[in-house]
Amino acid sequence: MEDDTDLSLEVVILLILGMFMLLFGVLLLKIHAGRLSYNPDSTYGLFLVIVSFQVITMGKTPFGDLRRSWALIAIGMCAAIFGMFACFIPGYATGFARIFVGIVLFVGGIVLFVQLFIADKKARTWVTLGGMLQQLTIACALTYVLTILTGVTTLFPGSTTDPQTAGLLVAYGLSFFYLAWCIGKVRRLYPPATATVDPDAAAVKGRLYIFREASLPFSLAILIILGILLTVLGLLLFPVNLGVIAFSPDGQLGLLLTVTSIQIMSLGETPLGQFKRSWSIIMAGLLFAALGVVSSIVPGLLTGMIQILLGLLNLSGGAVSLAKLYLPMLREINPRGNSAGVVPPAVKRLAATQTALNCVQIAFGAATLIPGVVPGLVMAGVLVINGLLLFMLASALPKVTEVR
Repeated sequence: MEDDTDLSLEVVILLILGMFMLLFGVLLLKIHAGRLSYNPDSTYGLFLVIVSFQVITMGKTPFGDLRRSWALIAIGMCAAIFGMFACFIPGYATGFARIFVGIVLFVGGIVLFVQLFIADKKARTWVTLGGMLQQLTIACALTYVLTILTGVTTLFPGSTTDPQTAGLLVAYGLSFFYLAWCIGKVRRLYPPATATVDPDAAAVKGRLYIFREASLPFSLAILIILGILLTVLGLLLFPVNLGVIAFSPDGQLGLLLTVTSIQIMSLGETPLGQFKRSWSIIMAGLLFAALGVVSSIVPGLLTGMIQILLGLLNLSGGAVSLAKLYLPMLREINPRGNSAGVVPPAVKRLAATQTALNCVQIAFGAATLIPGVVPGLVMAGVLVINGLLLFMLASALPKVTEVR
């Protein structure tokens, strides 16, 4: 269980989508029976944020693979912001979010199915080659058909009963797991070809900057997404604390846990530091995703437990990060108080940003662990500062890499 895994980001996202749909189907049966409550806003919102991760980090949209340009990233960011708003503020975007998600599923499923069998003719090639590629064809076709059916039930809620919809969602979730397994196997059997020079490089240079290929590593992309998440959350908490709009703490906690699960599974980054991407870390990430999905779909069920979990993780994570940052520096200082060497300005700025970020992280952890200890308006300001610091960190990291 401690061997490093080679799960790609695409497989990670598919696993989380599978977990989302599977749990949604299981919970829907109890929601239908009246045993559990339901928050449609954060359910739709969380789905949109997960899909946005694919768009922003890989250029994979619900309508097929596109050039990962800055324009596409901007569209993904806008979809993520709308998903975050739906998670945080219930009642304002329910109808639009449902229609939006339904169109994405229905139209996207049709487009992907057509591309598989008609436009790109991938299916014919894969079936001819046989083996895992044949299974991949079956997995893709199954997932796309279930995507279309799920889109229909989302656009027309009365077209099926809740138990039927629950069965469809469970099957849809299992199809994601099957597709993720097939893609993982195929990637090992047929490693992606190394990048080659683009023969249309001149044409690419002639395009507007926003339509060119974006050089944005996943680690920086997720920092930017987290920065947007916390900034949007903080800004929305101002009118929430003034009593102007309602707020969904469960949607907030569920979204934070799901984003954390993506970090854990794809990078090995946890609130307690960096770890090898072992199977135990992958399982921990899936557990975080499951808790986040349940919290988003069913309000009030896991609120207290998740608050304690996030509070402890942020408190301990901030403290551990500060210790890792400053203990090596203290060891390098000689008895006369002189540093062992000259620290480049970019590294100093990065250290200052990380220090401020860790302090804010500790404050957020304390406020989450003990609700009410920090006034609501102050907490909103803390979250905005946290988001802005993440933007600064994302800006500083490439400069430090250049120095090294």
